[in-house]
Order: sequence, then structure tokens, then C-alpha cells
Amino acid sequence: MTPEAAAPRSGGVQSLERGFAILDKMADAGGVISLSQLAADAGLPLPTIHRLVRTLVDLGYVRQEASRQYSLGPRLIRLGETTSRMLGRWARPHMERLAQELGESVNLALLDGDQVVYVGQVMASQNSMRMFTEVGRRAHPHSTGVGKAIMAQLDPAEVRALVGRTGLPARTEHTITSAEELEAELQRTRDRGYALDEGEQEIGVRCVAVAVPDVPQPMAVSVSGPLPRMTDAFVTRACDPLRRTAEAIAAEVRGVRP
Repeated sequence: MTPEAAAPRSGGVQSLERGFAILDKMADAGGVISLSQLAADAGLPLPTIHRLVRTLVDLGYVRQEASRQYSLGPRLIRLGETTSRMLGRWARPHMERLAQELGESVNLALLDGDQVVYVGQVMASQNSMRMFTEVGRRAHPHSTGVGKAIMAQLDPAEVRALVGRTGLPARTEHTITSAEELEAELQRTRDRGYALDEGEQEIGVRCVAVAVPDVPQPMAVSVSGPLPRMTDAFVTRACDPLRRTAEAIAAEVRGVRP
């Protein structure tokens, strides 16, 4: 038994902490895991793990598969969907400040499975031509700025596995459709610290995005607008405010207050 597993944090409830630790370990394993592997990963005795998992099964947060392995349960779906909506609410004040500062639309998206899903948008009021992205819309990561910013933070093996499942379908004539080209673009993203969508999701629209740092769910924030306004000079000017916004959103997710 590890020291972390043996004793709860000061003021914590040990069984509650262990229950959430089990859910985290299951998520780390891809959502499905055997009881023995779960016990090994959590550093807890098998009888303890069995009692905790049984409780989570009874509550609907875990389910037992026909293979006798255990998977994350359907009751977590509602929690996740509600949290995604709350994320847009928490991030909105920071996104509004960024939209006001830069004068272009701001988007927030997270990686959900093999797609990015947009969970927040603020449109700048000072421009008559504004970019609209419906909250809840899904897209392939490789054709979006937010998706490339997220993928650049992932382990390359994770990216290869994702692309192996989804392929690289062309959204426009500018979309990257080669695994080698995507790998090179993700390296450029790491080197410069931001991702670009050069009309790859929508013709005539350019987007600059940065990853939100140190959060449990991979996510990114972006600024997008018509190509004539999204010049190289604008992209350079936007980077620092974008990073500050990403850090502020990360603090909100972690529950940190100034």
C-alpha cells in the first residue's frame, strides 16, 4: 500500500478520496480495467478495491462488463456534460476581455474522445463581420487551430493512435491530409508556442490558438477572424493575450482564485 493510498489528505474522507482515485485510474486506463490491475494501480488491497468498486457500480458511476472487467458508468455522462457547460461559464469573463482587447471572436474547445468540441464562444462586438462557431459543435482536431494546439501537447503515440482511428479527412482544400505533414506542423506549433488554422476548417478564416496549461481535460483557446484582418502582425500581437487568457482559464478549472 502506498503512503498516498494509506492516508487521506488532512481533513479529507478516505473512502471518498479513494473512490475518486479509482475513477481517475479507470480513466487513465482508457475507461476499462480489471479489478486486479485497478488494485495494483491504486496501491490498495484487492478486497478494499472490490468494496469500493461495488459501491460505484451500485451508484451507476462504474459498470461491470461481460468480460468481468469494469468500465466507467453512464451516470458520469450527465456530470461531464454539465461540467462542460459550466466550463464555458467559468471561462467567459476571461474570453470577453480577450475579445474586447483583440476585436475578434474567441473560442474555447476541449478534446472529447477523438474530436474537439466547442464549449464556449465570445464574439467581438466592434466588427460587422464576425466569426460564429456554435457551442457544442464537433470537429476533427487536425483541421482546427484548437485541435492542433491540443495535439501538440499530447504524446506523439497518442496523436498517431488518434489519427489512425479518424484518418485525416479534408475539410477544405487547405486541410492537412498527410500524417507526415501533420507531424511537422505539430512540431512547428511546439516550437513557436501556438497553433494556426490557415483556412483548413473554413475557407477565408484564419485562427490562432494556444493550449490551456495543466488541466485534466486537454483544451485550448483561440481567436479567429477573416483572413484580411488576421495578418501575421495580428497573430504576433495576439499571442501574449491568448496565453494570459489560457492561464486564467486554467486557474478557473483548478479552482484557484486571485
